[in-house]
Amino acid sequence: MEGASEARGLVADALRALDVRNLTLCIHDASFPGDPDEDVGRGAPSSRGGLRFLDFVRSLGFTGVQLGPDGMTPADEPSPYRGAAFPKQILSIALAPLAADAEWERLLPVDVLAQAVGARPPGALEHADHEQAARLQASALQAAFTAARGRTFANVTADQRRFERENAYWLERYELFEALREAYATGDVRAWRDVDARPWDPGCAGAAERRHAIRAAHADAIAFFRFTQFIADGQRKRFSATARSLGLRLFGDLPIGLSSEDEWCHPGLFLAAHRMGAPPSRTTPEGQPWGYPVFDPRRYVGGAASPGSVLGFLAARCERMFAEVDGVRVDHPHGLVCPWVYDARGGDGARAVKAGARLFESPALADHPELAAYAIARPEQINPDPHTPRHADDWVVALDPDQVRRYGVLLEVIVAAARARGRGAEDVVCEVLSTLPTPLARVLAAHGLGRFRVTQKAVLSNPADVYRSENARPEDWVMVSTHDTQPIWAVSETWERAGELGARAEYLASRLAPRPEARAALARALAADTGLLVHAQFADLFASPARNVMIFFADLFGLREAYNVPGTVGPKNWRLRVPPEYAGGYRPRCRAGRALDLPLALAMALRARGVEHGDLLRGLDAAAAVTAGAVRSGG
Repeated sequence: MEGASEARGLVADALRALDVRNLTLCIHDASFPGDPDEDVGRGAPSSRGGLRFLDFVRSLGFTGVQLGPDGMTPADEPSPYRGAAFPKQILSIALAPLAADAEWERLLPVDVLAQAVGARPPGALEHADHEQAARLQASALQAAFTAARGRTFANVTADQRRFERENAYWLERYELFEALREAYATGDVRAWRDVDARPWDPGCAGAAERRHAIRAAHADAIAFFRFTQFIADGQRKRFSATARSLGLRLFGDLPIGLSSEDEWCHPGLFLAAHRMGAPPSRTTPEGQPWGYPVFDPRRYVGGAASPGSVLGFLAARCERMFAEVDGVRVDHPHGLVCPWVYDARGGDGARAVKAGARLFESPALADHPELAAYAIARPEQINPDPHTPRHADDWVVALDPDQVRRYGVLLEVIVAAARARGRGAEDVVCEVLSTLPTPLARVLAAHGLGRFRVTQKAVLSNPADVYRSENARPEDWVMVSTHDTQPIWAVSETWERAGELGARAEYLASRLAPRPEARAALARALAADTGLLVHAQFADLFASPARNVMIFFADLFGLREAYNVPGTVGPKNWRLRVPPEYAGGYRPRCRAGRALDLPLALAMALRARGVEHGDLLRGLDAAAAVTAGAVRSGG
């Protein structure tokens, strides 16, 4: 990009002036762009197009990339938050390097790659086709596996053996699940024979013999699983190395949900009758019956060094992640500290989750007497107001330091893993949205960790609303959208149709115009131009007290389609990708006020802060794709 180095330097100077430590772009694997001659219809970060995208992101001035979860997901559910804890998603393997790179010694025949790419469905460069990509990817990887077995690759073989030794803890379990999934043509263990449903259960007679028999009967499937996991691991490390060479910090994503294979591979770590969900909230008043397994508090014993304990499981998972990334986003940390659980034995999850309770603060509930055994909060620490709902943030009103330590034992494992790799607690990013129960608030405070502020959700009539940027703290992460919301460009159109632009413009003008006499003019300018108003939303992030700003990729490129529609299950969700023409189309979209122009937003934020950096402001004004005279004069 013309002038990219100068523009990046201006963005870096502006971030320093605003004391913004992290400016990260959020994008999941499936959304990465790919070159037309290598792409089978789903993003692959280590593809040529994926690696080139990293360079583009850095050229704009971003300091990091927030990835989504990279675990293997069920064939019929592409949500990365349904993935397994340890095996990587083989759909994220880039095929072209297997055909061309000397590192892999041309494992994939070029004609096989061409056939797979040629079978890509129309439109799959814009919207991932998970089902077809899975079929094409599996066929191509089988061809590479066959080629690898038919020839001797000394360096690849030695590297794979090292990978297998270093990952034996999980590899030797999950490979059996994959073999049986293939044999039964389903991952639903309820359809398997009893001995196959419980081969890791110490109470299952003949379990050890059955594991041996599975290995003998399914040797090819197991060898293929090991091969693809080795390739996926190597490519992720290559991607990480490329990011670091560009000066980008990578953040991984630790989903709170665990998969059916996690339960199968690690029996005894979970409660039998209860499942984890989301309690009623302002976003989903009915709650969400996620169906995720819940760690058994009785299995916390043994410490992080014990592979048979909950802490050992989590520590191994974090060690694997921090080998590849600089920080970790903890998805719904409530599930580690104060999980909302419900009794799944009745079969009606929607009804049960509404009547659920928090695992560790239910010392005396008549409808959940079995939870009393796990309570950390004492009865006298529960809110005495009988009208307080049990999911309320102030359900627990007091805790002593030892109780806070007990609540935080799992989060402490994650922080310890970060420190073991030379990172700090600030590299643990906690996705706390509208709810912040007392136990979680106390645990986060103990580590100096912040929360998320999604400013498009701010309630303008409530000065104390958690999503208003002025309520952010330095340790927080602020953003206008997430992967679970509509892009801000679509939201602004909704405001316009509902007649709410004026109120939003007045609020943003109050945040961005230091001089009271200029606020009315700025408000009028924002109300008259939705593109300018969206930029004011971004400027509001940078002008806030928070030191960490996250931008979802759809917002960067001015897209109006949602990546994820919460509550939607199936292959038609989680599909949106970076537009194929992103590099050439980005600047024109900025000039048209239809994509995020970082210099413009940063200049607005600097003026809002009253920062005296004349040369920097002039440079940003010159670098901005559009002229915002009303903003400049209004500041």
